[in-house]
Amino acid sequence: MTKNRIKPALAVLLASNLVTQNAWALEKVSLVLDWYINPDHAPIMVAQQIGAFKDEGLEVTIIPPSDPALPPRLVAAKQADLAITYQPQLHFFADQGLPLMRVGALINTPLNTVIALDKNIKSPADLKGKSVGYSVSGIEQATLDTMLKHVNTPAEAVKLINVNFQLTSALLTGKVDAVIGGYRNIEALEIKLQGKDPVVFNVEDYGVPAYDELILVAHKEAINEPKIKKFLAALKKGSDYLHAHPQESWNTFASEHPELNTELNRQAWMKTLPLFTQNPAKLDKARYAHYEQFLFDNKLIKKITPVEQYATGVTE
Repeated sequence: MTKNRIKPALAVLLASNLVTQNAWALEKVSLVLDWYINPDHAPIMVAQQIGAFKDEGLEVTIIPPSDPALPPRLVAAKQADLAITYQPQLHFFADQGLPLMRVGALINTPLNTVIALDKNIKSPADLKGKSVGYSVSGIEQATLDTMLKHVNTPAEAVKLINVNFQLTSALLTGKVDAVIGGYRNIEALEIKLQGKDPVVFNVEDYGVPAYDELILVAHKEAINEPKIKKFLAALKKGSDYLHAHPQESWNTFASEHPELNTELNRQAWMKTLPLFTQNPAKLDKARYAHYEQFLFDNKLIKKITPVEQYATGVTE
C-alpha cells in the first residue's frame, strides 16, 4: 500500500474519531414541557431545527408530560434538568418551599383573557348579571375579581361557573356568557375559526399585574451549572431565528410534526410570535415582586417570598 493511499484513509479515520468524540462530548439536558408540543414552544423547537443546542455542546431531550402538574415536581425531585411552567404557579411553589428557581422565560406577557361573544359586552363592567365560565379555581377568580374592581363592578354581580376545561364549547353553546382562562393565541383563534367574532379582554389591561406566562425552572442547586446558561444561549438563537424566519420555521415544524399541521396551529404560531421574549435569560424582578404581592393580597399564598429565592436571571 502506498503512502498516498494511506493518507486519505488516515484522514477519514481521524475525522470519524473527531465526530464520535464530539458526539460523546455533548452534555445531556432533559426538558419537560408543560403540555404536549404546540406553538407556545416554538423557540425551543426552532433551536432544535437549526442545531443551536448542539452548537452549545448540548443534547436536549424534549419530553411532553403525562400529567401537566408533574414537570416542575420532576425537576424538584432531580428527575429532570428543566421544566416549563407558568409564573403564577412558580409563586405557589415558592410558598410551598419547593427547591425550584426560575432561570428563564419563553413568553413574557400574560396569555389569559376574558372572552365573550355578545357585542353588547364592551367592557368587563358589562358582565354584570352575566355568567362566566372558568376552569381553575382560586387564581382565575382573583383575576376576574380584580378586573371587575378595576371597572367599579362588584365581584358578586357576576356568576362564576366551573366548566371543567371546556371553555370554548361552554361559550359556543351558550352555557355561559363569557369565559376566563382562554388564551389570546389559542382559544380566541379557535373561536374565530368557528365563524364567530369574539370580544377579548386582556387581563393586564384591567388591573391585573403583568407576568411571564411560560417560564423555565431548574433545581436551586443546579442554577449555576454551565449547561443552564448554554441552554438559554441556544434558546435565544432559536428565538432570534424564529423572529427572522417565521414562515420557514413553521414549514419545518409542520413537516416534522404533521399531526400538528392544522390551521389553528398555523395561526397560533404567527399570533404568538411577538409574544416570545427575545432575551430568555432576562428577569424583571419588580414584575415578579408585584405579582407575588397580588397573590398575597388575594390570600392565595401564605407569605411574601423574596424574588431572589425563586427567580434568577439577567437584570437590567
